Amino acid sequence: MLNGRDPRIDFFRGLALIFIFWDHVPHNPLGQITLRNFGFSDAAEVFVFLAGYAAVLAYGKILQRDGYWFATLKILRRAWVLYVVHIFLLAMLMGIVFFANSHVETRDLVAEMGLTHFVTHPQQALTDELLLRFKPNLMDPLPLYIVLLAGLPLVLPMMLRKAWAVVAVSTTIYLLAPWMGWNLRAIADGVWYFNPVTWQLLFVLGGAAALYSSKERPVDTRPLSRQPLFIAAALYVVVAGVITVSWRWPEIHDAVMPYLISELIYPISKTDLSPVRLVHFLALAYVTAKLLPGAGWTRNWLAGHVCQMGRYSLEVFCLGVVLAPLADMLNAIMGDALTMQLLTATAGAILMAGLAAWLEFNKRLNQRAPAPAPALNR
Repeated sequence: MLNGRDPRIDFFRGLALIFIFWDHVPHNPLGQITLRNFGFSDAAEVFVFLAGYAAVLAYGKILQRDGYWFATLKILRRAWVLYVVHIFLLAMLMGIVFFANSHVETRDLVAEMGLTHFVTHPQQALTDELLLRFKPNLMDPLPLYIVLLAGLPLVLPMMLRKAWAVVAVSTTIYLLAPWMGWNLRAIADGVWYFNPVTWQLLFVLGGAAALYSSKERPVDTRPLSRQPLFIAAALYVVVAGVITVSWRWPEIHDAVMPYLISELIYPISKTDLSPVRLVHFLALAYVTAKLLPGAGWTRNWLAGHVCQMGRYSLEVFCLGVVLAPLADMLNAIMGDALTMQLLTATAGAILMAGLAAWLEFNKRLNQRAPAPAPALNR
């Protein structure tokens, strides 16, 4: 039987949401400390992997308890809610960006956010929006999650029986997709920026990790320095970090980067989830799990708020999408002053944490059982 919720998963989901928000505010100095600056992968990989982890953990329990069709109904209902949220959020985003663009004279925020298609072809854009083909900047993760979640009923029963077989098929599809040109159509680039045919592997691996962690297994008690897999993973994370940091100085990078390695790893495609990105995330996840084996560190005040953000990831993600263009507008009006950039980035994260805290408060309030009515004397 699948076990309960791991607070570490909530923490890293919340942290990924903060990083996604910071990464999507141009010129934001706090964006320099996010994951993408120190390795080949970024917060998107964290978000998708943990989405798969949480989905298999939650709906696997429902399937085991209530059967396949009830679990499928719950999954598809959730996917429908996400689809409706996507439509509503896109409408809000367009309104905010058009408003912000009217107050910023130095830049074209409509073009930067990928909303030109709506301006030039509004009727077609509405159709493309309903078909998930019109995806402005900031909106890509949500349609990807909708598609991956909608496909979960096809693999969940086999995942619970033979997860290795699902991983093997998923890996085969992942390897064939770039070679065969498999992707979904979209406006602007012609295909989805996050190719669901390749990113599905990360979602599946997240689900497999959830199943693996739910079973009792012997623990390797050797020091980390004597565990070859940990050493290899840590070494890869360090090397990837050094290479990524060297991108800030192209002359130094070109001078020290061996030609053969450059030919092997470049270009590092985010659309097709390049193998070096995938391996980097898996190595980073493994190293993190080894260095933080328990959940006691999540009980402090700050980590607790980040965990709350992870528990309400949909609502917090949507708020981050709305806040990013507003923060960009305020920064642009103030001439991209450093103090203003720090203020908007920090305020946005605080508002996201505040929303999660409010939702948690309401949940606990609703869970309180009403006091029993006094019996009437007869």
